[in-house]
Amino acid sequence: MEGRVVKSTGSWYVIKAGEKFVSARLKGKFKQEDLKLTNPIAVGDWVEFEKESGQETAVIGEILPRENYVIRKSTRKQHFSHIIASNLDQAILVITMKKPRTSLGFIDRFLVSTESFRIPAILVVNKMDLLEGEDEEEWLQDIHEIYEPLGYPVLEVSAIKDEALKERFLPWIQEKSSLIAGHSGVGKSTLLNVLVPDAAQVTQEISDYSAKGVHTTTFAEMFFLPEGGDLIDTPGIKEFGILDIDDSELSHYFPEMRQFLGQCKYNNCTHTNEPGCMVIQKMEQGYIHPYRYKSYVNILSEEDSHR
Repeated sequence: MEGRVVKSTGSWYVIKAGEKFVSARLKGKFKQEDLKLTNPIAVGDWVEFEKESGQETAVIGEILPRENYVIRKSTRKQHFSHIIASNLDQAILVITMKKPRTSLGFIDRFLVSTESFRIPAILVVNKMDLLEGEDEEEWLQDIHEIYEPLGYPVLEVSAIKDEALKERFLPWIQEKSSLIAGHSGVGKSTLLNVLVPDAAQVTQEISDYSAKGVHTTTFAEMFFLPEGGDLIDTPGIKEFGILDIDDSELSHYFPEMRQFLGQCKYNNCTHTNEPGCMVIQKMEQGYIHPYRYKSYVNILSEEDSHR
C-alpha cells in the first residue's frame, strides 16, 4: 500500500492512505543518497507500507523518491542533516520584526535552501499590530524592497487581530502543499489555528524576559485545509544551517546574481574579491542589494570554515 506521511514523532509515523490514517514504524535502517540524516522519514514523504499481522499498525518498507525537500544542518549531530518536509508546492517563512526579531541572514539561508530545489517561497510578516516607530517601519520597507523584486511575495498579517486573515490568505495556499517555518514565537501555530480551526495547535505567550519563543510544536505535522491543500507545521527553528554547497554553486541560489553569472573575468570567480567580477560590479551599481550580497559572503565564509 502507498500513503503520505502526515506526522512524525521520532520513532512512529502517521500515514494517510486514501481517507484512512495508519500508525507505522520503520523497517530496519534506511540509507538515502549518501545523506546522513537525523530523520530518515520526513512529513510529506510518500511511502510504501504493509499492515502488521493481526495489528492495527503498519511497517514502512520503502520511501518513494522525493520530488523536493527543505533540509538544514542538524543542531544536535555534527555532519548530520534534518529534512524539515518534502514534496512541497511552496514554502512559507513567517517572520517578525520583534518578539522575536527575524534577521535578514536567517531569511536568506532559508531562501537558499528553497532555491536549491526550486521551491517557491513566500514571506509572511506577522505581528503587524506590534509594529511601531521609524526603525521598525524601515525594517518592513527593507523586507519589501529586498525580496519582492526577487519574486518572493511579502504578505503583512496579524494572526491574532486580522479578522479577514483567512479570506486574504486562502488564495495563496488553496490546493497546495505548503511548509510553514520560522523562529519559535513568530506565530506559526496561531496562524495555523486561524486557517485550520480543527488543528487546535498549542500556542504560548512569548517570554517577556527572553523575548524568544517557547517551543510549542514538538514534531512536524501536516494539517488539511477544508478548501483543499495542506499545511505542514514545523518546530521553531533557531538557526538555519544550510548544507555544504560548493563555492561555485552558492551564487546560483541567489536569483539576482544568476543573470550575471558567466560574465565575470575568471571562470572560477567566487564574487568576493576577484578583479573583473560582474556580480560585485552590479552590486555597486545597485542591481544587487548590499544586504543580500553580505549574506552571500557570510554563507560562503561559513561553508569554507566547515570544510
